[in-house]
Amino acid sequence: MLRSLYSGISGMQGFQTKLDVIGNNIANVNTTGFKAGRVMFQDVLSQQISGGTAPNDVTGGSNAKEIGLGVTVGAIDTIHTPGSAMTTNVPTDLRIDGDGFFAVAPNSDVETAYLTRAGNFSIDANGNIVNANGMFLLDSEGEIITIDTEEVTSFYIAQDGEIVSVNVDGVSEGTDIRIGIGKVTNPSGLEKLGGNLYRVTPNSDAEAEDPLDLIGQANDPDTGTGSIISGQLEMSNVDLTAEFSEMIVAQRGFQSNSRIITTSDEILQEIVNLKR
Repeated sequence: MLRSLYSGISGMQGFQTKLDVIGNNIANVNTTGFKAGRVMFQDVLSQQISGGTAPNDVTGGSNAKEIGLGVTVGAIDTIHTPGSAMTTNVPTDLRIDGDGFFAVAPNSDVETAYLTRAGNFSIDANGNIVNANGMFLLDSEGEIITIDTEEVTSFYIAQDGEIVSVNVDGVSEGTDIRIGIGKVTNPSGLEKLGGNLYRVTPNSDAEAEDPLDLIGQANDPDTGTGSIISGQLEMSNVDLTAEFSEMIVAQRGFQSNSRIITTSDEILQEIVNLKR
């Protein structure tokens, strides 16, 4: 069977995967804290027709003759570049200006934690700061953050993550509660869980066995965590211009590979017709 037939099939499968990733990027163009993905291709093993020879005093060297057998998906990367900022003036809307993630826990026991860049938090009826799914925002000590609504009239959040309360007399006072920021060595090694959440994997940070060990303070020069900007949200980092350009490339690549299959089929038909 012709090698080009299988090379064309592998190309169509690769570009279909690329279109899947592009479609997901475009679908999440307005998702808070979303990070775009990209597909990187690599060629598969080549069939060697003849090996190369080294030059000597009599004859020159020759290169190997190899035929590639198609393409495969080498990686699907998550691009952790910053998204654009959107000003909302809501005090509990937070954006990380720099590296790091917010840490949230699904329950008050804080047995585990997940990371997110989506900063659209709010206060529930018990005074807890939670995300849209009711998960608890954690402080720099790995504890849930609760605002005493009977004592605190209002509050704001400083760039180092400290929650500053304002009492009934209008006096501002630091609560010494700081919003926690988790930083990993390899953000692309995080596993996407949906709901704007990431889970720590062995390839995201080799030294952190527990996700809670990653949590520290914001704007910390020792760990390199970013500062917290209150009243703003980090939007998706999807670039629609780039996505549409990549969509055109993927569409034409898919069409070209389908043409290879059509041409290979016509050649096979000619071979079959030889015995007539």
